Amino acid sequence: MLELYQFRHSAFCEKVRLILAARQLDYSVVEVTPGLGQLELFRLSGQRQVPVIRDGVEVIADSSAIALYLDGQGEAPSLIPADPAERARVLLLEDWADTTLAAGARLALLQAASQDGVLRGALLPEATPGPLRSLLGALPGELLSGLGEVIGRDGRQQLQTSLEQLAALVSSQAYLAGDQLSLADLAVAAQLYLLRFPVSAGAPLAGLGVPGLADHPLLLPLFDWRDRLYVALGRVAVPTDPTSPSD
Repeated sequence: MLELYQFRHSAFCEKVRLILAARQLDYSVVEVTPGLGQLELFRLSGQRQVPVIRDGVEVIADSSAIALYLDGQGEAPSLIPADPAERARVLLLEDWADTTLAAGARLALLQAASQDGVLRGALLPEATPGPLRSLLGALPGELLSGLGEVIGRDGRQQLQTSLEQLAALVSSQAYLAGDQLSLADLAVAAQLYLLRFPVSAGAPLAGLGVPGLADHPLLLPLFDWRDRLYVALGRVAVPTDPTSPSD
């Protein structure tokens, strides 16, 4: 069985989970412990970053490389079109989601977490000791004001504008590229995970997100589109055991 080495709340790990769901592939999850667990991951894959997929003797790192590897597996329709022009469109959207959108979403979430103790505590690794989790969650936002500066007004406005354009796009069509689900949809949906957490994120994160974006009226169609995609892929259950097969 495929093994996914992950951080649960990494957008790029979420991207791989969505790909696995779309490809209808069974897999088990190995939750990597920051620090020591990353040293073990380095011995396995030659690098410390997640996600990593192990398929027997094959070890594949990087969400885009994993997408290409998995697209030939299973019986579900391909997520990467064969037509050169359509393929280029999908891969360009994936690259934009993995770079520009990812950077904006990550910084916006950091800013929100610096001011919200509940959100901050919920984002900590599951292995974080309870006392440390409580301490970090209780820290006043003023002590973390440096995090609040990571995305400026211009960057925030650029992110919102891009999200509004995406919302307009999915209001008129079911998919971002072509007439069927593609890697572009999954790459974008994975980054939206950080802006408003879906049900599959589990309590207490589900429904939380970045104020001003997660609840912005113009962006609701975008999150509704994301949630419909999750339902179609069966990504509505909350994993209870990180070593057991996922939903």
